[in-house]
Amino acid sequence: MKDTKLTLSQLWNLSFGFFGVQIAYALQSANISRIFATLGADPHQLSFFWILPPLMGMIVQPLIGKWSDKTWCRFGRRKPYLLVGAIIAVLVMIFLPNAGSLDFSSRLILGLNGAMWFGLFSLMFLDTSINVAMQPFKMMVGDMVGENQKTQAYSIQSLLCNAGSLMGYIFPIFFTWIGIANTAPEGVIPDSVKWSFYVGALILILCVLYTFANVKEMNPAEYAQFHGTADSADEKETSNEGFVKLLVKAPKTFWTVGLVQFFCWAAFMYMWTYTNGTVAANCWGTTDVASEGYQSAGNWVGVLFAVQAIGSILWAICIPKFKNIKVAYVVSLLIGAAGFIASAYIQNQYLLFGSFLLIGAAWAAMLALPFTLLTNALAGTKHMGTYLGLFNCTICLPQIVAAALGGVVLGLVGGAQSTMLVVAGILLVLGAASVALIEKK
Repeated sequence: MKDTKLTLSQLWNLSFGFFGVQIAYALQSANISRIFATLGADPHQLSFFWILPPLMGMIVQPLIGKWSDKTWCRFGRRKPYLLVGAIIAVLVMIFLPNAGSLDFSSRLILGLNGAMWFGLFSLMFLDTSINVAMQPFKMMVGDMVGENQKTQAYSIQSLLCNAGSLMGYIFPIFFTWIGIANTAPEGVIPDSVKWSFYVGALILILCVLYTFANVKEMNPAEYAQFHGTADSADEKETSNEGFVKLLVKAPKTFWTVGLVQFFCWAAFMYMWTYTNGTVAANCWGTTDVASEGYQSAGNWVGVLFAVQAIGSILWAICIPKFKNIKVAYVVSLLIGAAGFIASAYIQNQYLLFGSFLLIGAAWAAMLALPFTLLTNALAGTKHMGTYLGLFNCTICLPQIVAAALGGVVLGLVGGAQSTMLVVAGILLVLGAASVALIEKK
């Protein structure tokens, strides 16, 4: 690879749109359970609404990786997918929070009312578009940044990721604070949530347009020279390998890191699904989704997730100080496990800050260490985009399994949503134990 250094502003421009994309993702993560509970979903149904996001990610991201590996046009290689994904996401973010306000029939279809079906399809398109917009940022760093600057480039991307999460998480409570209504008639999403999605959509498109306008991707000849790879004719001969063949050739690290990912992402799926109900019951003493207490708890969950993002930023500074990356991985996951288990029993909303700071340690490790271990093992491959897309399945599949089994597990542990956070802590402990199977490259 050619040792060409980018300026700090170039590195910043390369990932700036990720800030807007992450706001959209944070709004989805923090508010989906709240939205569907408001629309009338039973707690035992909530996990099923979370199946669609990872399912769409598992389908979309490998395809975006494979297609963009072979896309060369006047607008770039990855940027066209970035722009299309952002535009669709903006449209869905405007319609999704209005699911309860539109004139749908109250007739149930397969146990769901019209508003929930509308919300379900909106969620499917929102997560698909977010995945389409998110994947190109990871790939553009791999395409355009030399090895000597990749750590810095991914650090900037991580900073923008957590900053976007912070903003998305606190939007509902901010809009409530400035006087926008945080309650609404039964079955209707509060205005504080609606405005959070509207403003998030505006920031998303502005950030993506900034990156689109200020980043110039390489043409095929420049790319081949920069990476020291074969010319485009030779590359075409190997670019048509199918997903199955590439998976067969995948290094062992792909699978062992994937096992750790399975436990970690299943744990966080249960956090996203059941934190709202847990906080409402433990700290506000209510399970009535139409009550002011439940909606206040929904706002507070956004604050807690913002605290988690702060914990992630702080712990990300500590991770490089570990001499052994596997030790860092294990310690991070165990700290997060302690945070999950503690949060199930805390009944003071402010004391939850401590447990979510601990959860942030696990999140920091999950954002950085799997990709560090994997890209080291994939050094020299011409299918980096495709492999990164396939590796996303190790993020999506465990969420699908966890969501599909969520209602069953909730019943087995007694029906209290707080116990699902204990289950999440146990899953992180299993993930920490699985790190021993990883072979460093």
